Amino acid sequence: MSKQDGSGRLVTTVPTDDASAPILHVDMDAFFASVELLDRPDLRGKPVVIGHRSDRSVVTAATYEARKYGVNSAMPMAVALRRCPHAIVLEPHGEKYRHYSSIVMSMFDDVTPMVERLGIDEAFLDVSGSIRLLGSPFAIATELRRRVHAETGLHCSIGAASTKFVAKLASSVAKPDGLLIVPHVHTLAFLHPRPISALWGVGGKTEQTLTNLGLRTVGDVASTPLDTLVRAVGAAGGAKLHDLAWGRDPRVVTTESEEKSVGHEVTFATDVTDPDVVRRELLRLSDKVGARLRAGGVSGRTVVLKLRTADFATITRSRTLADPTDLGRRIYDEVRSVYEATGKQHERIRLVGVRMEQLVTGGAGGLSLGLWDDDAGWREAESTMDALHARFGSAMLTPASLLRPRSAPTARRDDPPTDPGYSGVE
Repeated sequence: MSKQDGSGRLVTTVPTDDASAPILHVDMDAFFASVELLDRPDLRGKPVVIGHRSDRSVVTAATYEARKYGVNSAMPMAVALRRCPHAIVLEPHGEKYRHYSSIVMSMFDDVTPMVERLGIDEAFLDVSGSIRLLGSPFAIATELRRRVHAETGLHCSIGAASTKFVAKLASSVAKPDGLLIVPHVHTLAFLHPRPISALWGVGGKTEQTLTNLGLRTVGDVASTPLDTLVRAVGAAGGAKLHDLAWGRDPRVVTTESEEKSVGHEVTFATDVTDPDVVRRELLRLSDKVGARLRAGGVSGRTVVLKLRTADFATITRSRTLADPTDLGRRIYDEVRSVYEATGKQHERIRLVGVRMEQLVTGGAGGLSLGLWDDDAGWREAESTMDALHARFGSAMLTPASLLRPRSAPTARRDDPPTDPGYSGVE
């Protein structure tokens, strides 16, 4: 895909009653940055970067003004500030993003029950069943964009097509604050001039492979024999690229979304060699993961530890529990045990993370716990903390072991939660 900096923007400006483009892809424009600017209107029109001002931080989001300097999400902050030295850096606020996401998603639900959420700031909508009541895809998308801006102050871009792939590509081309309708009969005319990077699944390595074959556009891929593509990128990859290049995408909008994991991780401001500091972070992260599990009404069976050492080697270890849990203390007990088993206690640690996988619906408090609940004490304590945090904020109460000694390093950067609902990438 493009870097979505507004260059090469295409939009549909005249109404159309074509019903062959009922799949909408709605993507909020520079969502995290735009939400922050609601409280800082004086910064509109300026290059703003969302993230922590640290050489070890990464960019969570950037305004289109910053993107024109080559600043993009997931880029190291140091690189972003070299490319755009006058960029204004604002701290991220996850609770704001979740708040506005819930408002926008409810608007999607008002249009159609066929909404497939893709993280916090985008979704697919199938409006086939809404056309008779609400009008053409153009009319539905136009009203949806108007309402989003009127009720939140935010902008979104929408692509409408006969398939999910083309709809998503269309919304990307329409950014920022645009609408592009691609009727089914115009699909190939829209697709074939696009660069090969527009095809889903074409990253740097695949793009280089295709370029070495002399392929530059989607049309080039479409005209290449299937067996040539298969030899170049494998059977599955070749068949997928061939289908997409001809506008074929059988996937339908599905309303069932299953969160695969819930996690948090932190990058230290300086490499850590003290295992006690690592253990405190594991406890803090475990508490955050447990709180999110309980808030979502789910629990997890597999605890995952992530470590990244100073040489950027990443170590991932997991342990599956006998029973699912949503308790931070239980998660910490397990992830600490996994950490101790790595033998990395005295290596220089750059990043540490905690994640829960194999999620099941229903918090552990609602599961069958047998005659005895060994975690009853912790369950009561953490439920109390949830109530206090909800009323007074997350800083109201914290485990005593997280109160750091004065000599302990305090500078750190929390990365966005490591689940699809908050990817940090727009």
